[in-house]
Formats: sequence, C-alpha cells, structure tokens
Amino acid sequence: MSRNYVERLDEERYNLTNLEVLNLNYNSFGKSSLAQLSGFSNLKELSMQQNQRPLNLTNLEELNLDFNSFTNSLLAQLSGFSNLKSLNIRNNQLKGSINIKELLDALSNLEELDMSENEVKEIVPIKNKGWCDLRKLETLDLSENSLGGALPSCLENLSSLRYLDISGNQFIGKGASTALANLTSLRFMFLSRNLFEVPSIFMSFANHLHLKVLFSDQNKLVREPTIQTWVPKFQLKAFLFSNCTTKELHIEIPKFLYYQNDLSMVDLSYNNFLGKFPFWLLENNTRMGAFLMKGNSFMGHLNLPSHPKPKMSLVDISDNKLEGPILASICSIFPQLNGLNLSDNFFQGNIPPCLGSLNTTYLILDLSHNHLSGGIPEMLAQSDSLELLRLSNNDLSGKIAPTIFCSSSLQFLYLDGNKFDGNIPDIDISTCHPYPLSDMDLSNNNLSGELPRWIWNMSSLNALLVSNNQLKGLIPKELCHYSLQILDLSKNNFFGPIPSCFNVHSIKHLHLSKNRLSGTLTNAFFNSSSLVTLDLSENQLTGEIPYWIGNLSTLSVLLLKANYFIGEIPIKICKLYSLSIIDLSQNKFSGLIPSCLSPNYIGMTRLDLSDFGFNLHFFIENLEEKVDYTTKGASRTYKGNILEYMSGIDLSCNRLTGEIPREIGNLSEIRSLNLSHNNLTGYIPSTFSKLKQIESLDLSHNNLIGRIPVQLTELYALAIFNVSYNNLSGSIPSPKFQFGTFDESSYVANPFLCGSPLHKNCSNLDSLPTAAPKSSNEEEESGLMDKYVFWVTFFVSYVIVLLVIVLILYINPYWRQAWFSFVEHCIKTCQYFIEDNLL
Repeated sequence: MSRNYVERLDEERYNLTNLEVLNLNYNSFGKSSLAQLSGFSNLKELSMQQNQRPLNLTNLEELNLDFNSFTNSLLAQLSGFSNLKSLNIRNNQLKGSINIKELLDALSNLEELDMSENEVKEIVPIKNKGWCDLRKLETLDLSENSLGGALPSCLENLSSLRYLDISGNQFIGKGASTALANLTSLRFMFLSRNLFEVPSIFMSFANHLHLKVLFSDQNKLVREPTIQTWVPKFQLKAFLFSNCTTKELHIEIPKFLYYQNDLSMVDLSYNNFLGKFPFWLLENNTRMGAFLMKGNSFMGHLNLPSHPKPKMSLVDISDNKLEGPILASICSIFPQLNGLNLSDNFFQGNIPPCLGSLNTTYLILDLSHNHLSGGIPEMLAQSDSLELLRLSNNDLSGKIAPTIFCSSSLQFLYLDGNKFDGNIPDIDISTCHPYPLSDMDLSNNNLSGELPRWIWNMSSLNALLVSNNQLKGLIPKELCHYSLQILDLSKNNFFGPIPSCFNVHSIKHLHLSKNRLSGTLTNAFFNSSSLVTLDLSENQLTGEIPYWIGNLSTLSVLLLKANYFIGEIPIKICKLYSLSIIDLSQNKFSGLIPSCLSPNYIGMTRLDLSDFGFNLHFFIENLEEKVDYTTKGASRTYKGNILEYMSGIDLSCNRLTGEIPREIGNLSEIRSLNLSHNNLTGYIPSTFSKLKQIESLDLSHNNLIGRIPVQLTELYALAIFNVSYNNLSGSIPSPKFQFGTFDESSYVANPFLCGSPLHKNCSNLDSLPTAAPKSSNEEEESGLMDKYVFWVTFFVSYVIVLLVIVLILYINPYWRQAWFSFVEHCIKTCQYFIEDNLL
C-alpha cells in the first residue's frame, strides 16, 4: 500500500468503515498516518510487519507485529485489546524478563501467541499467574528465546493447547512429565534444542491420544528407566530424534517406537545407537516416506521389509557399520526413491543395475566409502532421472562408460578414489549433450591420456577435479575462456607452460601441483581477482614472482613450494590482506624477509569456503576444498572447516639473508612458522612470545646467534620447536610447560648452547637472570657484548700468532735463513713481473 493511498484514506473513510482486514507490511508510516486509521472500528485483522508502533483498536482480533523492533514496552500498549485472538510478536527486541500483568485480562480470549525469536529469559508471573492462565490458547510458540529451568507445572492449565513449540531454549530435566502430561489435546510438540533428558520424557505422553508430530532433536540422551514398557495411545506421523548427546554406551532406540505403525517420517540420526539395523520400523510403518538413520553404530546386513513401500522417497542409513551386498530387491521395495544414501558402511559386491530404472522424477544416489566392486552398471549410466551420483572411495574398476556423460539429468558426478583406468571417454557432442553437468570429480584413479576436448565445451561445468591420475599433455588454452570456479589437475604429468591467457575472473580454487609445468608465470593470473587458492607447488617453474601478485585481493592460500623461483620475496605480497597460508619453501629466493608481514596481511583472515560445495540436498555432503601443507615435520591435508582455522608461513630451504623481522611476532593467529635452511642472521626476536596459537616453530639450519628468548616458554600450544644448527649461546630456557617436552634434537649443533636436555653444564651461566623477560635495551646490550668479545678474541689471537712466528725465527737460525730466502725470492719475482709488463 503506497503512502499516497494511505493519505487518501481519510477522504474515503466512509467507504472503508466496514473493513475487517488491513495489511500495512513493510511500510514506514508516521504517527499522523496511523491516526487516520483510528476510525476503522470493525477491523479484525491488522498486519504491520517492519513498522514502528501498533494501533489502539479495541475490536481487533488478529495482530501481526513480527519482524519489527518493538521492545518490552510493547506489552503495555496491548492492554486494551480485549477481543484479540491471535498475537504475533515474533522476531522483535523483547529481552530479559517479561511482565504480562496488564495482559492477563486484556488477552483472556487469546487463542494463538507467537513470541518466538526474541531474547526473553523469563516470563514473570504475578501472584502465581502468568501465561499459564491464558486458558484458551490453542497455539503457543516460545521457540528461539533464552528461557531456562524446568517447565512450570501450571502449564497443564492450558488444556486447549494443540500446538506447542518451545524449541531452541534452555529448558532442563525430565520434570516435564508433570507439566505436559495433562495436555492431552496436543497434536504438535516441538522440544528440540533444549536440555531435556530424553527418552525418559516421552513417558509423559502416554495418554496423548491426538499427538501426531514430536520433534525432540539435540537434547540430552539418557537410558530409559528399567520399568515395565509403556504402550502409547498416540500414533505419530513424524518423529525427529537426532543429534542427542550422550556419555553412555549401548543406548537403544526408544521402545515406544515398537508400537508405531503410522509414521511417514522418522529421524534417529547421530545418536550412536547400537545393535542390529531396525528394519522392523520399516516393516511396521507402511506409509513411511523418509527414513533417516545416519551416524549410528548399527551392524549386520541390510534387511529390507517384506512388502513394498511405495511412498518411501528418502532413505539415509549412511555412516553405520552395515555390511554384505546391496540387494537388488531394494528397487522393488522402494520403487519411488528420490534419495538413497548408503555411504560410509562396509557394503560389498556390485551396484544393483535396477537403481537406474527407478520410477522417480529425480534420483540422488550416494554409495561412497564402501567396498563395492565391478563397474558402473550401464542401466544406471543411462538413467534419465539421475541428478547426483557419488561412488567415491570404493573398489570400482574398469573403463568409465561414455554414456554416463551423456545423461540429460546428471549434474553432480563423483567417481574419485576408485580403480578406473584407461582414457576419459571421448564423446560426440553432436549426439551426446552433457550440458547439465556441474561437478565432475575423477581424481585418485588410474586414468591416462589427455583431457578430451568435449570437456571445454561444457558451459555449465563449475568444478573439474582429476588429480592423482596419469593424465598428460599441455594445459589447453580453451581453459582461458572458461567459467570454471574449481580446477584440480594436480598429481599428474601435465607439462609445458601455464597459458598466459589464464586470467579468468571466475576461477576460485586452482590446484596444479606435482606436475611437470615449466616456464615463468608471466601474466597467467593477472586478472584472476577471484582466486582464493593458488597451488603451483612441486613443478619446474622459474623466474620471479610477478608484480601482479598484489592484484589477487581474495587470495587466502598461496603454495609455490619446490620450484625454481628466484629473486626477492616481493613487497606486493603484503597487499594480500586475506592471506592465511603461504608456502614458498624449496626455491631459490634471496634477500630479506619482508617486514610488512604483519597482522594486517597474514594469518588473521579465515579462509572463505562459503562458495565451495553444492548443497543440492541436505543429506549429501558438500565438495570440500583440500590443501596440502607441511607442518610439524609432516605433510598434512587440511580440508573443510579445519582449513578455515589453519594459518602458516613456510619460507624454508631458500637463500634468505638478514635478520628475522620482529613484526612476525605480531601474527598472533599463526599456527606454523618455518624459516629453516636459510642464511638468516641475528637474534631470535623476543616478540615471538606473542604467537599464542603457534604449534610448530622451526628456525634450524641458519646463522642465528644469542640466547633463546626465555619468553618463548609462554607459547603453551607449541608442539614442535627446532633451533638446531645455528650459533646460539647461553642456557636453554627452563624445561617447563611445552619446553619440557622438547628433546636434544631441538638444539643440536649449537656449540655454545648449554643446559637441559643437552649434556652440557652451564653452571657459569646459572647466575644470569633467565626467568624475567628481556627488554629491548637489554637485547641490544647483549648484542654489543657479543660483538665486543668477538673482536677482542680476534685481536688477541692475531697478536699471539705474530709473536710465535717471531720467536721461532729468533731461536732457530735455519728457519730464519729460509724465511729471508723466501721473502727475497718473492721480491725478485715481483720485479720480473713488473718489468715484463712494462716492456
């Protein structure tokens, strides 16, 4: 409704006096405009989403004020709404304790109350009266607040209640039996995301004849009391009971489910239930449509029900311990399947071909992480309903059938981690149209040959992963004009230069490591401003890091390890404000470490993976970004959420010189720092004590001098510490905290270093203060003292050598004569040389 229309309401009021419904959502009316509506005496329903204040209309029956900014003072303004039957104040700014004293009489006729998505901690009763006295309530929604404690026993007063949602609060205990036992009119009950003790609480509902929907996920799972089994009077249609925490073992499925035969949806995922697979739930409930048992410990074979379940559309029994073959009868038992997830089990044998002929409009099929063998059935490869096929990490072998790339419906194909061999099939795109394909993962197989040309004609392809195969050839130039966001060609035999035209704006994650790529980078990524991950490690690339590196504003991971790069580390790298992991190790970089590597540039920004992965359906896992990074002395693969929290710098095995910049100590979020095998000099900065998150620090094989800063004992997360093969001196810091876990290998080949765990006594140094941190002035004085000692020692040694030579010549006439003859010969030789050159 426009503002002009509202302003004309006063002129046309005579035509609107009988108006019963008025919608003013998403406007910004002022007081003057609202005053013009005061004459709508027959108004029964008013909706004012995202406005500023309610109206004082005594005949109003339905008031919707959700998604506004009303505070607790709103309640006082509702005191005159004696005829109100429905009140929605969802998602406002109600906070803390709510006093509804003035509303008890005014809202006595209220049938629906929605106070969800606020920050209410307590609803204060007045003389034992409160919201429990709204006896006509049929719908009560208090979800997503901060209410806590046990449910008040007076809740049983709401005998007309049919819909109750108290999910997303902090209610505790199993005392809900007294609060809810008498609410026998309930049909819908939502108890999720609280601290209730389930399934003990379920016994409270034994007499709830009308209960149809019960959601109780993310509560506290406890063992059912050892009493006689109770038989419920209700027949549920939907039961959600997943992700309940427990410290106990051998928890069993709630026993009341044995008496349910009208379920259309059941979710018991992630509860660590043990025992045999509960096929009896499928047998008992002929109308089952969604059956979710993911993340438990069910064992044995997959026993299917004896009769078909034509309404079953979704089965997810992944992440269990089931074994044996996948029976071909699964297709006749579940003929209408839209989603089947049997991943992360121990299934063996072949894939049933009939899965390609299910009578369904679309099919999401995940059989990954099992022990399936054979190939992809031709019937499945030709399916016109298959949208997602995940067969990752099995023992499948043979050639990949070309027909699977010609599917008119397939969008997501994951065949990684198998034993497929031969070439990637070449197809005729004039008769075969693989245009729907968005994700294709063929990595970790035995594929060979070159990438077929048809791949570069797939305009819908968003992710291509073919790593760890035996593919070869040049990287095709067609890639430069492509819309890929994720490309992984790593661990193959691709050779030649990276195309200079490789500057596409869409690419976000690029992995070309462990190939035989050569040449310089030139302008390959000049305009790739969307790059998040750039991995070119372990190739044969040469030249310097080009100036355009500073243009990659979104770059989070830069891996150039084990190439032949030269020159200095460019200052432009400091413009990469999102940089989290940088590995330049095993190259020929020289010069100084840039001092601009400060918290504004590295280690403070989390890797953004929000665009990585495709959430087609909720029970299928997303594609995860993976990065190989060496830390703690071993190469590790970081992926998914863990990668978001990893940050590190590896500049090892180069030719870097100069001192370690003190500014690196300000990288408070960094977890790994490796500067080993360089020519670094100077002292270990005491500012390293601020690296509170660091787990691995390697400064070995350099020319560092001075003491190990005692402040480093404050690094409580430090697991790997190595300063071996330097020229450090003095006593090792006291073996406390993490320093008590480092052995002799962390300090070897430092001739003037002493103390535990080395077998060198440094009692002469014990009197020096080592517990208190040094100031910068003290460090400078220590440096001056070391230089003074060096020059004094050198001068004294030089004088002693001269005196020894003079003394020998004075005592021994033979050596004195030989010395004079040698000097005379040298003088004559010089004269002849000068004369020859002059002539």
